[in-house]
Order: sequence, then C-alpha cells, then structure tokens
Amino acid sequence: MEALSPQTLFTGQQIIWLPECASTNAEAQALIVKNSATDGCTIITDKQTAGRGQRGNRWEAVPGENLTLSVIWRPTFLAAADQFQLSQAVALGVLDWATGLLGPDAALRVKWPNDIFYGSQKLGGILIENTLSGPKIQYSVVGIGLNVNQREFGMPTATSLAWLTGRPYALPTQAVRLLECLERRYLQLRSGRVSQLRYDYLQALYRYQQRHYYEIEGVRTAGQIVGVDETGRLAVEIEGQLRTFGLQEIRYIH
Repeated sequence: MEALSPQTLFTGQQIIWLPECASTNAEAQALIVKNSATDGCTIITDKQTAGRGQRGNRWEAVPGENLTLSVIWRPTFLAAADQFQLSQAVALGVLDWATGLLGPDAALRVKWPNDIFYGSQKLGGILIENTLSGPKIQYSVVGIGLNVNQREFGMPTATSLAWLTGRPYALPTQAVRLLECLERRYLQLRSGRVSQLRYDYLQALYRYQQRHYYEIEGVRTAGQIVGVDETGRLAVEIEGQLRTFGLQEIRYIH
C-alpha cells in the first residue's frame, strides 16, 4: 500500500503505511506536531484499533477489508468560520469515488454532515479535525473510513461496495482513486468555486427537500431538510418555521 502513486499534485504524494495503529487521525496529529508531514501527507492502515467517528462514536472495520486513512492538508486560504466548506468538498470527493464504482445512483447520498450513505445504510464515514491559527485554518486532518470488501456487519445500518455489487475490490487501486477524487474537490475549494460545491452538496444531500421524522429534544418531530447554513448547521422546516441544528441537536429516525 505504501507504493501508491496517485495522479495528484500533492495529495498522497507522501504516504505513510502502518499495518496497525490506534487511529490514523491521531497518527496524523503526531506528525504535524513533529513537523514531518507535507501538505497532502496520507496515513493509511489495515487495522485501526481505536478509530473515531462523529458524535464521539467508534468506527468499526474488519482489518484488511476496508479503506482507513487520514489526509493532512494545509487549507490556510480558508477562514475558520468557513470550515464547513471543507467538509462539503471532502464529502463530495468521497461521493465522486463511490459514484465512479456504483454509477450515478439516487440511493447514493451524503448524510449531513458528511457520512456516505447508500439508501438508509452507511457506506463510509468522515471525521475532520481542524487546527486553527487566528482566523484561519492551519491544518486539517481528514479521517476517512470506507466499507469496501467487508460482508458482515454488527449492525443492519452498514453496507459495503462488495455487499452492493457482489464483487471484491483491490484496496490499493481504490485508495489511489479516492485520493485523486479528494484532491479534485479540494482544488475546487481552493480556487474559490464555493457556490458550485454548495450546489453539488445540496443535490447529493440525504433526505433533501423530503418530509421525514426526526428526534429533537427527545420528541419525534416531522420536518423537511431545506439546506445547510454557512456554519454547517442543518436547516429544517418544521410546521412552517425554519430551524437550524448542530450535530448533537437532531437525530434521524429511519
């Protein structure tokens, strides 16, 4: 896996392959502290023993069957207040990767803020940890876990490429494709094409402009997702009123 050669300007040009680690995001943070990571440095592992997900959840994956990696970027062009723009770009990069394998499919969606879903099942998760310097982002560690060849899951809400297509995939090949897709979207962000990213994100957003039930403050509530605000809060129309929610403030009911 360490011999990967993605066709990129910088993303994945420095590859650090670890057979096993606690967390690729933690390894990335350690490299930043030691000042030994180039822009685009990528840490990949076969076995992550303490992977982290959104909401403090753990990310579970069978060793050697999936993609588990972290990319270090230096988006110093991006204001701290605009962090969600990076989240959109990363989610779309991963979605582009999945679309390249599954084809354009209405079931393939980004579940806010940046999980990758097929129907109501999770195909991949993203955890971005930003280091700020004044009003700007100094470093971003982009952790990505994707279910590729795993066939059995401890929960019914997970799926994988192999499960969906009935065939296995070469992980090194898919890692290269993923890094290329990520950099294309990152360069789109860096060049200021924010409105295009926002449009693409909304078009791919799970349950966008559909009426569904959510749990809000412990209460089952009907609402319709109508967008995401500039800070990344989910905008939901409930009984004719527009409300916005942070990650811990709303839960999807399937």
